[in-house]
Amino acid sequence: MREPTIAAHLAARTEDDRPGLLFEDRQWSWAEVVAESGRRARLLHALRAEGGLEPFHVGVLLENVPEYVFLLFGAALAGATVVGLNPTRRGAALERDIVHTDCGTVMTDAGGSRLLAGLDLRGAAGTAPPVVTIDDQSYQQRVTAAGPGSEPDPERLPGPATLYLLVFTAGSTGTPKAVRMTQGRAARTAADSAVAFTDRDVLYCAMPLFHGNALLANLFAALVSGASVVLRRRFSASGFLPDVRRYGCTYFNYVGRALSYLLAVPESPDERDHRLKWTLGSEASPRDRAEFTRRFGVPVFEGYGSSENAVVISPVPGTPSGALGKPREGFDVAILDPETGGEKATAVLDDDGRLTNPEEAIGEIVGRNTAGRFEGYYNNPEADAARTRAGCYWTGDLGYRDADGFIWFAGRTADWLRVDGENFSAGAVERIIDRFPGPRGVAVYGVPDPVTGDQVMAALEGAGPDAFDAAAFDHFLAGQPDLGTKWAPRFVRLVDALPVTGTGKLDKAPLRAAAWETPDPVWWRPQAGAPLRPMEDADRAELRQLFARNERAALLPG
Repeated sequence: MREPTIAAHLAARTEDDRPGLLFEDRQWSWAEVVAESGRRARLLHALRAEGGLEPFHVGVLLENVPEYVFLLFGAALAGATVVGLNPTRRGAALERDIVHTDCGTVMTDAGGSRLLAGLDLRGAAGTAPPVVTIDDQSYQQRVTAAGPGSEPDPERLPGPATLYLLVFTAGSTGTPKAVRMTQGRAARTAADSAVAFTDRDVLYCAMPLFHGNALLANLFAALVSGASVVLRRRFSASGFLPDVRRYGCTYFNYVGRALSYLLAVPESPDERDHRLKWTLGSEASPRDRAEFTRRFGVPVFEGYGSSENAVVISPVPGTPSGALGKPREGFDVAILDPETGGEKATAVLDDDGRLTNPEEAIGEIVGRNTAGRFEGYYNNPEADAARTRAGCYWTGDLGYRDADGFIWFAGRTADWLRVDGENFSAGAVERIIDRFPGPRGVAVYGVPDPVTGDQVMAALEGAGPDAFDAAAFDHFLAGQPDLGTKWAPRFVRLVDALPVTGTGKLDKAPLRAAAWETPDPVWWRPQAGAPLRPMEDADRAELRQLFARNERAALLPG
């Protein structure tokens, strides 16, 4: 029996007339989804022949619209590789993503075209990939002219080793890496998720399709199980409940602070008037999970995984609040010292669940038998070697294991940040802030968010309190076209001199450890998007209380 692929699962839906995809006021059966995907497969082959470019890589820079789904599945049928491009990355960062992954063409819309304007997308061959705009009338004419083609022949479809996706993530060096995902791995992982669904389920997909969470925990799982997918252009807290009621959704997936945004909507007495049965995600605080269940009556399940899929930790019955869970069956996961390779001590927790022996217990989360599951990064052998050492897979994430075998997350080993579910490089932000006149030097680093993930903090050298113009700094940031939407510093610390190591290299460790608890002047934004203002003792006290309420007090500085 052949190993399953995404293409083979599409072929199995050729005559399935049950609802497959719903978007706003439109609906496609699974059979119609396959037919539309067949048209895109033929179109992609034509674009490949016209351009004469290899490899067969298709960059997609779109919101969650049906065309994204048809291109994903069309690429599966055509044997093409989809490069999911993140629209929150701008300027040189977006340029680098496209060039690094050898995109032979970029599929986008009018909004995406504006992001690409002025970028140098020429690759090693000296030519730039054609940009195809899907909302042009000519594109729709080409799709129609392509025709659906013949029904997919399971014996002639791309095989499981065919490279299907390049999914960007952030790495230990701060440079984004493109994770390779074959059709076989995509299908295997989707099958693991699909066991939780039937063809009567309706899956709500509001997380971005360039992210593995939306693909593996929603769209591909629906394809395998025959469930329906409700596609939302972009996540909206106010639109969430109307959507799940309108379409009768039974499940949704999330990443980062989505639950926090939903809880920020004023409570109403009819919040349990829906068909949702459960939700699966990552990085919500224990408090938000409990509050979401109280308000909406929906169980929340969290786990640990990554686009590399080499270590999977899932919640099981009895998982303590705040813990990740236990490794999935077949995954030998250990907490190792990244310097010595030795196993770290068992965590000792007090009666409130706080870690009492962090130095002895915290280490890197490592898969001892999972290196073979990792299919590598595209065009990045150095990063491959860093992840797979001594026959193990090193995640770059920190954690600890308690006496009952539950694993807890404890941060990241590298100089990158995760804000609101998005990873990005501190170095990229530093390069932008370095353009601001005045400071002699800048260091950007992550500090804990009181709910989940990180917040951005910047230390400016030589910008004394009298010389620092916060309004001018905010104006400068607003004018930088390559500043990502989540990159603006929430905290700014003014220092006389940046700390350095014995060899003169910048040492961010003491900056991270102190965060905003420092005698140096600190400016901050009480709310995201607010102007910077001086931080006062009352602000620090309020933050401590917020961390305590969200069960993240152990992450406070000092």
